[in-house]
Amino acid sequence: MKYPKRATPNTSKSSQQRDDHHSVQTPITAAAAWENTSDVATNTSKLPALFISHGAPTLAIEQSATTSALARIGQNLPKPRAIVIMSAHWQSAKLEISSNPQPKTWHDFSGFSPELYDIQYPAIGQPALAETLAQQLTARGITCSVNPVRACDHGVWAPLRHLYPEADVPIVQISLPQHYDSIACYQLGAQLAHLRDEQILVIGSGNITHNLQALRWEADSIDQAAKAFKQWLLQQLKIDIPTALDWQQYPDYKDIHPSDEHLLPLFFALGTGQRVSVVHQSMAHHSLGMDIYRFD
Repeated sequence: MKYPKRATPNTSKSSQQRDDHHSVQTPITAAAAWENTSDVATNTSKLPALFISHGAPTLAIEQSATTSALARIGQNLPKPRAIVIMSAHWQSAKLEISSNPQPKTWHDFSGFSPELYDIQYPAIGQPALAETLAQQLTARGITCSVNPVRACDHGVWAPLRHLYPEADVPIVQISLPQHYDSIACYQLGAQLAHLRDEQILVIGSGNITHNLQALRWEADSIDQAAKAFKQWLLQQLKIDIPTALDWQQYPDYKDIHPSDEHLLPLFFALGTGQRVSVVHQSMAHHSLGMDIYRFD
């Protein structure tokens, strides 16, 4: 597989020819969205990107090693100006960016305890940032639009409830287009990598392993096949990114990810920073890998 060294949107042949001649594009930036951009230029702190395994919706009300890890991240990182997050639970026909100024807390699941449905995560949106990103991506030939009514699904608010419990960081959610694969997600992340320089926390929210057919609710046992897969993938992320992007070469990968939507946000985060470090590793409900990775 050819390693995609930088993002290359699906554009016309002439655009691709310009790309082949090493044309330099201005980095995608959020600066146009801020009323005062002076502090962006003077504040040199660069945030990492994160991949978060959000597990079951019950993560929102759990106290576990995973939720403790999320809380520590929120305490230790400089507070972001905004969060740009891709969740496995927003699949779309084309790339969309939420511009909802007051996104509702969407309880997009059923069959859980009433306590879970009472939770609200009232973080505001950042419409100006959403519009800026959509305009800049569109200018690069990437089909993209804003969505002014999108609510926050549990792939967003369940982990963020532990990361930023005060819900005091604005959220811009990015959809996962149904035709995107690992390379497309990686390339999109690379397009947005510069946001990390502007105190924006980029997050991919999914699961490092996700086979609900193998799930055993609250079991202490561990699916050894799932554990082996995530160990293999982490090793590739550290030493051989092209192989990681070609993750479907892994034998019997469909036993780990019958569908790919919960793994693809990992590659979105990877695109923004290729040096991976492990924040947390564990398994839950037998088959759900709950790993959290940091990308710098």
